[in-house]
Amino acid sequence: MSRPGAVPGTDSEAKSMTTFDKREEAFEKKFSIDEDLRFKAMVRRSRLIGLYVAEKLGKNGPDADVYAKEVIAAEVDGGDEGVVAKLLADAAARGIEVTEANIRAKMAELLAVAVAQVKAGV
Repeated sequence: MSRPGAVPGTDSEAKSMTTFDKREEAFEKKFSIDEDLRFKAMVRRSRLIGLYVAEKLGKNGPDADVYAKEVIAAEVDGGDEGVVAKLLADAAARGIEVTEANIRAKMAELLAVAVAQVKAGV
C-alpha cells in the first residue's frame, strides 16, 4: 500500500515506509520501557507498603523483609485488590483497626515515592 505523496515502486515509497516503521518501532520500544517502569514501580510500592505495615504489626529486620515479600506476592497474584485484602486481613488478625480507604491512600502515596525511586535508579 502506498504512502500519501509516495510514488509506488520508487525510493520515496521505501523511505516513507522506513520512516513509518522506525516511528512504529520507537513507539513500541517506549511502550515496553514504560510498562517495565510501571511494573518495577508497582513492585517497589508493594514492598514499601509491606515494610510500612510490617512496622505496624510489630515486625522488624528480617521478619519485615519476609512480610514485604509476601505483600509483593499478593500484588503479583491479585494486583491492588490482593494487596489490600492481605493488609486488611493481617491487620484484623492482629486487632489493628485500619480502613480500606487508609490503605489505598497510603498505597497511592507510596506509589509516587516508588516511581521517583525507580526513575532515579535507587
